[in-house]
Amino acid sequence: MGRWRHCLLRIETMSTANETQITPEIIADHGLSKDEWQKILVLTGREPSFTELGIWSAMWNEHCSYKSSKKWLRTLPTEGPRVIIGPGENAGVVDIGDGDVVVFKMESHNHPSYIEPYQGAATGIGGILRDVFTMGARPVAVMNALRFGSPEHPKTRHLVAGVVAGIGGYGNSFGVPTVGGEVNFHARYNDNILVNAFAAGLAKADQIFTSQAEGVGLPVVYLGAKTGRDGVGGATMASAEFDDDIEEKRPTVQVGDPFTEKCLLEACLELMASGAVIAIQDMGAAGLTCSAVEMGAKGDLGIELDLDLVPCREENMSAYEMMLSESQERMLMVLRPEMEDQAAAIFNKWGLDFAIVGKTTDDLRFKILHKGDEVANLPIKKLGDEAPEYDRPYIVPEVHDELLSGSVPKVEDFNNALLTLLASPDIASKRWVFEQYDTLIQANTIQLPGGDAGVIRVDGHETKALAFSSDVTPRYCEADPYEGGAVAECFRNLCAVGAEPLAATDNLNFGNPEKPVIMGQLVRAIEGIGDACRALEMPVVSGNVSLYNETQGQDYWRCGTDRRLQDMCRYWQRK
Repeated sequence: MGRWRHCLLRIETMSTANETQITPEIIADHGLSKDEWQKILVLTGREPSFTELGIWSAMWNEHCSYKSSKKWLRTLPTEGPRVIIGPGENAGVVDIGDGDVVVFKMESHNHPSYIEPYQGAATGIGGILRDVFTMGARPVAVMNALRFGSPEHPKTRHLVAGVVAGIGGYGNSFGVPTVGGEVNFHARYNDNILVNAFAAGLAKADQIFTSQAEGVGLPVVYLGAKTGRDGVGGATMASAEFDDDIEEKRPTVQVGDPFTEKCLLEACLELMASGAVIAIQDMGAAGLTCSAVEMGAKGDLGIELDLDLVPCREENMSAYEMMLSESQERMLMVLRPEMEDQAAAIFNKWGLDFAIVGKTTDDLRFKILHKGDEVANLPIKKLGDEAPEYDRPYIVPEVHDELLSGSVPKVEDFNNALLTLLASPDIASKRWVFEQYDTLIQANTIQLPGGDAGVIRVDGHETKALAFSSDVTPRYCEADPYEGGAVAECFRNLCAVGAEPLAATDNLNFGNPEKPVIMGQLVRAIEGIGDACRALEMPVVSGNVSLYNETQGQDYWRCGTDRRLQDMCRYWQRK
């Protein structure tokens, strides 16, 4: 303990005098353990500045580093004859013939949606759309999978109204059809709702863009909306349980603007078509930090940023706030320097910010300048490559067959029993939800929500379409997580509309992985998904893991270990 205190008190700041002094409490608030802090000291070569602490925290939190799950995610099947890009980029890319590809992914926005349901759900839609069009694809469909608490719980009505309005408000305004989804209720979700969003887009196989930077001394360009203080620390917040301070976390929720995002889509696609883009990355979790580090590290390059050049909508923002802001509708790009004027003209036309904020370097360092001071200088590859990877202890969960084969009570009044079933919120019509979503915009929707799978026509083809299905089986997960992955059900739903299943994206929602029983649920669910996808020849090309879905230490490891699996396929419409 004495050694720990000594290393904390010996702070050697390398930046401006107003940097916050680092204490054990501040380190804990950033979600870092003592062992992780010691490793950061070694990798940095000194005590980090406060801004550097924020950068390390952002890159090493569960939401960005997958430090508890990546060991097991590597066991999933990710390759196949139609897979062009698998896990590791913003979204998966699958060949659908004729030079066309479909780009798709699913992600969670659970914590933000519970804190601020409208903006949490809206920015979940905005984020997943950016993951798709960052790859060069035009979004053509979205879906969602929602889990709320008991209808009688005092917060449920507020949460349902806000989440549904947020999904519709963003997706409808952006102009993409909602073709399917799920809504269910259970008391286990009273204090920790699940809000998962899926998006798919279409592109040409020879026009896919990635986040890998190339070339030394090239301009790093900031695109889109201005940076504010909304969402600062959002990724760290999403990697922790809720407690009594939940209301204080409201500023960590981002604020979205779908009309700005629509302009950003059109500007990005126009810029991509011009040939000016070398690499492009969405500023999602951890904003400037994660996008810059990922672009540089993937290309074995360093990145230098001058924060004085970043467009801001608030005054006197600190370097820490600017690096960790998760303000929406922003991109980071490496640009061909000879096309700078042409690129700037495109973004000016769409009323968006375009600013050269840095450059690529050959020193593998992540350097941040602010008001004439160097506030961060870190090894860029170690920020990601050296992130902790835990082989957490786990307990193989007991199989509860009785949950699926329990005795059925004797029914005296079948008419009343039928009415009771139909009145159940899990069985009752969800029309009141999906009628708030625009399902027909873009004029390609073939199958409306409410069927086995959503189906859209591939624009420009008379006999070619795409089918999408989202399935969740929390009761099966409660009984046996290995069997609860919903892969077979999703596969059947696609086949039911005449589709050929091609690939999948998964979305894993669990509690605290530091609890062996929760970790056992996660491990067994991944093993089951992997075996099912191998048997059905359906590779997993993208996905998301959301952990720490708990409140006050109450885990929801049974019904709450919700498994979402999204299968994508090609559907041939008969003439």
